[in-house]
Parts: sequence; structure tokens; C-alpha cells
Amino acid sequence: MNIPCIKCKGATPMQSCGRTFCPIIAKAEALFKVKDKLNNEDFFGSSPAPFVGHNFYPNLYVGILSPPEQREDAWLYDAPRHWAEHNFQIPEIVDYRSALINSRFRLDVKQRNKFLDISQEIGMASKPVDIEIGLKEKPRFRVKTDSYLAPMGPNARLEKATITENPKIDYKVDKVVSDTGLKANDALVYLYEHDFDENFLTKILSIGNLGLKYQRKLVPTRWSITGVDDALAKHLLAEIKQYAQTDYQAYFGGYLGNYFLILFFPEVWSYELFETYAPKAEWNITNEYQFMTDFEPYDGRKSYAENCGGGYYASRLPVLEKMKQLKRQASVLCLRFITGEYAVPLGVWVVRESVRKALINKPIEFASKELMLKYAKSLIKKKFSFCLDNLLKESRLLKSINHQSKLIKFI
Repeated sequence: MNIPCIKCKGATPMQSCGRTFCPIIAKAEALFKVKDKLNNEDFFGSSPAPFVGHNFYPNLYVGILSPPEQREDAWLYDAPRHWAEHNFQIPEIVDYRSALINSRFRLDVKQRNKFLDISQEIGMASKPVDIEIGLKEKPRFRVKTDSYLAPMGPNARLEKATITENPKIDYKVDKVVSDTGLKANDALVYLYEHDFDENFLTKILSIGNLGLKYQRKLVPTRWSITGVDDALAKHLLAEIKQYAQTDYQAYFGGYLGNYFLILFFPEVWSYELFETYAPKAEWNITNEYQFMTDFEPYDGRKSYAENCGGGYYASRLPVLEKMKQLKRQASVLCLRFITGEYAVPLGVWVVRESVRKALINKPIEFASKELMLKYAKSLIKKKFSFCLDNLLKESRLLKSINHQSKLIKFI
């Protein structure tokens, strides 16, 4: 399919925006792949996930996500960890997500009905659940993208739904859901330590399956994503703060146009994230680099990270996972660079998985802070033609390291 842009006229790579593919073409191709399957109000599919919206709180839209047909590979439609591990590219991910029909109904966060019961079983299941869906109208195609959530496809009002098989539910999941005296955070930690990933934990939390009996309620999916990242990070921090300090180390890597340079300083725990947007990259319409930052000291944050939002919590978790693996703590300066390659926002899972990809690379070790910062400036200049000096001058973490007196000074 060839739809030339009015500026680049179909040039490859795109000369006007610097991207290696056109997001307009990607969405148009997704439409042509699924449009013939959107002609019926009734269908038999395999649902990999529920979804809880955030508008009109506390009276929310709850959706059952499913391709309009039964598929053995339906789990691939909601598998961020797998996408990253196998280097899925943006057009592939848009194809999968745009084929999911959001069969939705409206419900107060503390109410229950038969559709919610079905959604909760889907949220608990270890694999997609076969389901018959009846809609009030034919779904209309669209692809909705979001900085927090994976892309969403067409939606329509749900009229009837029936699960046609017994969902496969792990006994550990059944255990925490059945325990109405177990707090939601404790349930999340338990499942995380038994190898359930963040995407699964987000589903089971958002659909109201966890927590004390009379406190269970629906949680918008975008809120539950950050809630899971934050709860798991705080759990890891309690242990990591007991470790010895690491050496000077630098990691670099990325995924889907999101690149991370992660600097470990041999200090007690603190964390700072800088998000830097290249000219004409997503959300930056200027011709200049733009950046924003959030920081936390040893004692943690007292408020939500407003500037970097969900990306702050999504990047912090894999950093803490790495420290637990190393059995060390550090002050961590995390530098994210978003380029024009990231043509379609896919959600904060991209941040989490990009940091993981950076941290599996072999680090470069340094004898001093000065040498590591010199390397950082040289690398970023070479990779992105960006001078780090002004950004580093704004770093609260570096100011703390440079000016805070240490006990060893008085020994």
C-alpha cells in the first residue's frame, strides 16, 4: 500500500519527520486487515484481557477485549513482554491491537453484574478464554493510541456474553483472589515473586479481583499500571537499601525509538529520570530538544511524578530489579531519549521493556564520576547530536552527590 505524505511524498526513510515508516500508513493497513471482520454484531472469539477505562469515574466503561474470531495465538494480542523479547516492531503491534474489539459495558466501581463476573474470570485466566459476544451494534473501526496504554481497536456496546469453556486459572491466582483478608499490595507481591508479569498483575488489579473483601473495586487500567509498578518497586526497595553500594557503571540500550543511558553512582539509593524528546519526535512539535524530569531521594517521593508520569514508575522498576540481581544499591541517573522512530505511542510498557533491554547489556565501569559523565556526554553527542551539559546542570541527583557531605569526610 502506498499513501504518499504531502511533505515527503512517500520517501523512504521519511525525509520530513525522520521516521522509518509512516504511522498513517500503519493505521490504514490495520484497517484493511480487519474491516471485513467487523460486519457482524455477534462473534465467537478468544479474549486475552479485560479493560477498564478512566473517564466518568466512578461510573466506568469496562470492556472485554477479543479478536472477532477464535484464534490459537490470541495471547499475542496482549503480550508486551513477549513483544519486547522478540523485537516486535510498531506496525506488528498496531496490527495485533487494532484487531481487538472492545465489547464494553458501564458499571460503578463497586457494583457487580454478570458481565463483570465474566471479565474477572478473563482477568484471572492464564490463557485467553473462548467467549461468545453479542453487540448492540456493529463495531466501528478505529485505532486509539495513548502514552499509558497499548493501542485500542474498535469498540461497541455489549449486549450479551457467554464463556464457552472453563478458564484455566493458576492455583496461586485463585489463592489470592479467594483470600478476602489479603491486602492488594501483598497479593501483587506474592504473584510477582511467583513469576507473574506486570501485564497480568495490571489486569487482575484493575478488574477488582484483589484486596480486602469490602474494599475491592474496579481500578482504571491506566491507574493500575502505575499502581503495580509502584507497589513492586517499594517492595524491592526495602531489601535493596540494605545492600552495599555499587561501582560507577553505565548501561545503554533501547527499543522502538526509546533509548536509555543509565548511570549508577556508588551512593545510597536515589533516582532521577530525564525524558528527552528529539525534534519532531512524538509530542515534540518543535525543532529543539525538549526535556522534563522527576527525582526521588533516599526516603522516596511524597507525591506523584507529574512531569514524567507513568514512565517514571515504569523505568524505576527494572532498575531496582537489576540492583536486586547485583545485590547492590546506587544513586541512579536514568536518561531517556525519544526519537522519531517512536512514531506511534504504545504505552508505558515500552519504557519498562526498553530499560530492561538496556540493563541486560554489559555495563561500562569507570574509576570516577568525572570519567563516567565524560563518557555520557560523548555517547549522547555521538548518538543524538545533543549536548548533555544543560540537562546535567538541572539534575537534582548530581547536585546532591556533589554537595552533600558524607560521614566518611569526618572520619
